[in-house]
Amino acid sequence: MPKIEIRKGEDLERALRKFKTKLRHEGIIDEIKKRESYEKPSQKRRREREEAKRREVRRRRDAE
Repeated sequence: MPKIEIRKGEDLERALRKFKTKLRHEGIIDEIKKRESYEKPSQKRRREREEAKRREVRRRRDAE
């Protein structure tokens, strides 16, 4: 479970925003969304292939 430091007098809304940001950076939000519903094996393979393609395009673009 991620933790955040709350300063004295810090607004609750700001602390909640910091917490949500930390969750997003650690990938917990994506993991929760992924587990919300069943994903067929064929859909999983397709999604993983598409993710690999995106990573490859980014890698090539960054190498240039």
